[in-house]
Amino acid sequence: MIGLCQKARMLVAGEFAAKQAVLEKTALLVIVAADASNNTKKLFKDKCSYRKISCVEWSTKEKLGKILGKEERAVIAIINEGFANKISEMLSCME
Repeated sequence: MIGLCQKARMLVAGEFAAKQAVLEKTALLVIVAADASNNTKKLFKDKCSYRKISCVEWSTKEKLGKILGKEERAVIAIINEGFANKISEMLSCME
């Protein structure tokens, strides 16, 4: 589903781009890799909670990058409501 979201250009990948999406309130769901640094996790959890944006810790940087067909990515932000709802639902079923 994340791969489809990327094909539709409804996500941004990487710390800088995801942070911009959160600050501009265009992000609806933020996924942070479980093996991201503690500073990165804290940064996104704090910024997302302040702006009432869902933030989920899932997978590894390597796996997130592989899903996107790129190098390692620590953070991705979903900017489409439909994709955000479905991916959030799928991630909650996996836990």
